[in-house]
Amino acid sequence: MKRLHVHVGVADLEHSIGFYSTLFAAEPTVVKPDYAKWMLDDPRVNFAISQRASRGVEHLGIQVEDEVELAEVFARLQEAERPVIEEQETTCCYARSRKQWVADPQGVVWETFLTIGDSVDYGAGPAFAELRHEA
Repeated sequence: MKRLHVHVGVADLEHSIGFYSTLFAAEPTVVKPDYAKWMLDDPRVNFAISQRASRGVEHLGIQVEDEVELAEVFARLQEAERPVIEEQETTCCYARSRKQWVADPQGVVWETFLTIGDSVDYGAGPAFAELRHEA
């Protein structure tokens, strides 16, 4: 089953953790010095905040649970006929993943991904400017 992903850039991580913990009635499942994540089932969302991202909604995504779902969403992106950045194995947000990135016609960046493990490093994502430029 797929899960919506939202990544928001924040100025004050501790204050934002307090706000979102209250909003979601749950503590984050991952907390790092510059990052926090909630894996919620109601609503079914992977919600992350980070001091590394630009302020506000940084990107949206669809997280999948297995290779079959990953192939399905990757195929949909190809059908959308938008420029795609594919990362077979990458480290981002303290996790190892397989991803594709795309921007919608308005320039909103989306990622589709399968998490394949944890990482002690935050890692880095692709240059979003390249995707937004094509919007």
